[in-house]
Amino acid sequence: MGIDIRGDGRITEVVIAIPPVNALASDDWFALADAIHTAAASPATAAVILTAEGRGFCAGVDLKELQHSTDHAALIGVNRGCFAAFAAVYECPVPVVAAVHGFCLGGGVGLVGTADIVVAADDATFGLPEVDRGALGAATHLSRLVPQQLMRAMVYTCRRVTAAELRDFGSVLDVVPRERLAATARRVAEEIAAKDPVIIRRAKESLNGIDPIDLRRSYRYEQGFTYELNLAGVSDRARQRFLDRGKH
Repeated sequence: MGIDIRGDGRITEVVIAIPPVNALASDDWFALADAIHTAAASPATAAVILTAEGRGFCAGVDLKELQHSTDHAALIGVNRGCFAAFAAVYECPVPVVAAVHGFCLGGGVGLVGTADIVVAADDATFGLPEVDRGALGAATHLSRLVPQQLMRAMVYTCRRVTAAELRDFGSVLDVVPRERLAATARRVAEEIAAKDPVIIRRAKESLNGIDPIDLRRSYRYEQGFTYELNLAGVSDRARQRFLDRGKH
């Protein structure tokens, strides 16, 4: 269990497997970043598939780590870890295909929003519950998946959208039954792997170069407000309310 790397050399899978809900602690985010770097390290690698096992793709940050911390070390660690993981996906030298099932929340949206291509199971839902949990962040990445006003509504209300809705926006390539998700992601990766690998790598580099949003700067700006809310004590109360609801 943890972050696994699997594959045949040409196509590598990075698998999130952290029960019960794939909520990642700070060390897990750094491990995920390292796994993405490792997965694409070989010149023979043509594509990376980012996927998960268990009930859902990713529930975001492990709030218990933050709530049990007696200082700000955990907050700094998880913010830096998320930053590193999102950057690793976005800056991966080969295309990253995200295969999403179940819930994709918080940091999960950050991962999907930085991927090159997204395929999803028909049970997948996407959302940013940050306002309810005393944090801000990943709106930068959500804005790559949904239109601006919907992104704002999702941040303010913490509502979720379905994979089918994202397919209508064009941000999810395909929606399939859960049992076909892995094969669908593999098929897309195989299409990419069939191309000239040097050209594909230059294509990835060029597309990142013309991106209208500087993801690093934009996300780092968002993170500053999370620090502010934590220093004000607001985040502790919001996280505790969320954790207390889970006990009932």
